[in-house]
Amino acid sequence: MIGFKELTLQDKTWVEPFLATADFRGCHQNFTNIFAWSKIFNYQVARVNDYFIVKGDIEQEGKYYFYPAGSGDLKPVIETMKQDAMECDHKFVLMGVSPENMEVLKSLYPDHFEYRAMRDNFDYLYRLDKLVSLSGNKLHSKRNHINRFKENQKNWSFELISSENMGECWEMNVAWCKANMFKGDDDQIMDELCAVRRCFANYKALGLEGGLLRIDDRVVAFTMGEKLNSDTYDIHVEKAYSEIQGTYQMINREFAEWIQKTHSEIVYVNREEDMGYEGLRKAKLSYHPDLMEEKYKAEWC
Repeated sequence: MIGFKELTLQDKTWVEPFLATADFRGCHQNFTNIFAWSKIFNYQVARVNDYFIVKGDIEQEGKYYFYPAGSGDLKPVIETMKQDAMECDHKFVLMGVSPENMEVLKSLYPDHFEYRAMRDNFDYLYRLDKLVSLSGNKLHSKRNHINRFKENQKNWSFELISSENMGECWEMNVAWCKANMFKGDDDQIMDELCAVRRCFANYKALGLEGGLLRIDDRVVAFTMGEKLNSDTYDIHVEKAYSEIQGTYQMINREFAEWIQKTHSEIVYVNREEDMGYEGLRKAKLSYHPDLMEEKYKAEWC
């Protein structure tokens, strides 16, 4: 049985080198996301050989594992995970398996996994330069929203999140959650509130970066993210008052421009999942993603 433990902030030191070596593009393979959602999905972590292992447990799916992150001979690690599942009396299931991961598993175990697409968990990836320029006919409406924002809001500003303005962002986040509580899945909003709270409480220690929009000294939008892998930046949180035309488009573009100026190596921005919400899916598709980070459930059979 694998000696799993609860994830703490102190684990960042030893976990991140494994994730960096793996260089995955999936947003779930990221220390901040694992840490922020660890209480909701009951994440436990361990090291097996030269791999980082995550085990989760949610009511709808039961117990499962992430595809291991690290380097070296993978098969003994998979065998150890299979043994852990058997000793804990549950199915051996891997979640968030990418097409590249799937090819490796098929080469190691040609006939032993069944694969099912997790469409609600696919990540949306966009070229950073496209999010900054918003060029082309497909993004014409985004440029229009930004132009309307600039026309209607004469006293607006963009600034980076800091210890001085973070409290205002949190107040805006709470207000946004209250306003949207009865427009969708209340449980999902409460879970996200819990995860975002962990990001705010540990902003500096997690290495997060962010920006906000003000209108007349009032925060009307904010966003947070960090570098995900060698060429991709991950947006963890983005909130805006949608009743103010152009706020979402404006915070998206302003922060993208800051990323471009600050992280010259970044090619893609991962704007994470739509979680099956029709409105969120429509919004993410409206930016015409350049890549979809596909994720699959692999169940041992």
